[in-house]
Amino acid sequence: MRTTVEMKPEHRSALISIASRRGEKGFSGVLADAIDLYLRSQDDGARRKKLLLSLGGSISAEEGERMRRVAADLRKNWR
Repeated sequence: MRTTVEMKPEHRSALISIASRRGEKGFSGVLADAIDLYLRSQDDGARRKKLLLSLGGSISAEEGERMRRVAADLRKNWR
């Protein structure tokens, strides 16, 4: 599908340069790859967030406190 996108001149130049190195005439393929990568990262981030939130309460308060103390000691003694 054709569409119009506004971009900074330096972004356009970089996309053209990448496309040229890939042997492509235009930068549509590079832009499509960049959009795919961005959309996957958004999906991955949402999945990771959901997983992390599902772990709430999976360790005891005592274990959590012990982990906090260990982390604080590590930070204190880090170079």
